Amino acid sequence: MIYRQAEISDIPQIQIVRHTVKENNLSNPVLVTDTDCEEFIIQRGKGWVCEIDGAIVVFSIVDLGENDIWALFLRPEFEGKGVGKALHRLMMDWYFSQTKQTVWLGTASNTRAEKFYKKKGGKVSEW
Repeated sequence: MIYRQAEISDIPQIQIVRHTVKENNLSNPVLVTDTDCEEFIIQRGKGWVCEIDGAIVVFSIVDLGENDIWALFLRPEFEGKGVGKALHRLMMDWYFSQTKQTVWLGTASNTRAEKFYKKKGGKVSEW
């Protein structure tokens, strides 16, 4: 496993991972464009990937402008193997080295994502 900062050339594989998730599927996959991904990993924040045998299996992106986790997605076959936790730790370490602002995340209730973030110390608010 190789953990590293995301690059523009990773966006096609990032999009593949984004579209393989079981939860938080986009109703319209074109809503998150390659240009959006580039903006978030180059201008608004930073992104990370984990690759195995040259294939990206998980990615995360944090947005400093809005103080939120814009994305953390992994291929379903890698759930429960610790790669998401490791990438989350890299992302949060970098985020808090840049700012002390509270970071937030929006996700649906009663999902694996909600449970994951609660285990990491996140709080859930009712809208």
